[in-house]
Formats: sequence, C-alpha cells, structure tokens
Amino acid sequence: MSREYEVVAKRYAEALFDLANENQIVSQIEDELAVVKEVFNKNPQLMEFFRHPKVTTDEKKKVIFTSFGELSDTVRNTMLLLADRNRIEITPELIDQYTKLANDQQGVAAAKVYSVNPLSDEEQARISDVFAKRVGKEKLSIENVVDPDLIGGIKVRIGNRIFDGSVSGKLERMKRQLVSAKG
Repeated sequence: MSREYEVVAKRYAEALFDLANENQIVSQIEDELAVVKEVFNKNPQLMEFFRHPKVTTDEKKKVIFTSFGELSDTVRNTMLLLADRNRIEITPELIDQYTKLANDQQGVAAAKVYSVNPLSDEEQARISDVFAKRVGKEKLSIENVVDPDLIGGIKVRIGNRIFDGSVSGKLERMKRQLVSAKG
C-alpha cells in the first residue's frame, strides 16, 4: 500500500475513532470493523468488485447495505462515505489504523505469537502478562500463529520488536556465533 493510502486511511481512522470515542462505542466499532475485515479477507473478489471502474457508486452502496446491513450506522456510513469518495480500497488499512488507536487508548498492544502447537488461553494469558510489561502496555491482544519450523519454544512479535525464544532461533544464533568465531 502506498504512503498516500496510509495517510488517507489514518485520517479516516482518526475521524472514526474520535466519533466512536465521543459516543463511547470504541470497542463496539472495533468489533464491527473486525467483521468487515474478515468479510474482505474471506472474499477477495469483493474488493475487486469495488475497484472495478464500470461498477457505479450506487451499485457499490447496494452491496455495502447487503453485506454490512447488520452493522451500526457509524460503520455502515463510513463504508458508504468511502464508496462515495472512491476510496473503498483503503478499508483494510483504515481498520488496522483504527485498531491501533483503540489499542493505545486501552493500553493494549497487538502481538503475533508463533508456536509449534496452538496455545491455550492460559498460556496466552501468561505470555500477555510477561511481554506486555516489556513493551509498556497493560496487556496484549494475541494472534497465535502455528509454525512447526520453530522446533520448540515461542517467538513473539509486537510491532517491530521480536522476542525469539524458539529452538530454531537459538540454533541459528549459535550457528552465527560459531561462524564468526571461526573467521
């Protein structure tokens, strides 16, 4: 996504966040935006439809009402506004930006935790407790990614920080140390 898209998406996300904050519905809007993102992720042809130059704005609006009719007026009107302004393609980035704003307000950081097997809720809670403190947050919103290549242990990615406690990571570090000691 181009830098321009990111800037525009951030502007829309901030406006939506301010509106949600004013009406005390930040979490509700975040949940609804997660549904929108899931719909777009599961139906890539939907974004192609919105991008198609021969599809009229009215046709796009009908699809928005059909696909997202159960959502709040706030989210639906945001989608309609994006369709009016021919900016529906920024929706995924807008959702990511909104989620960051909501997380910052709630003291939450988004984290990807890579593990060999799916983590239990208890394991995720323990990881959240330990790593949230390291990044100055109250808790983590964890997305667990199963990666058998890790061999064992976990790897945690929070923003641009990576905490690698995996067996494969440790083996790679040992390999680098041995190679550098040899030279």
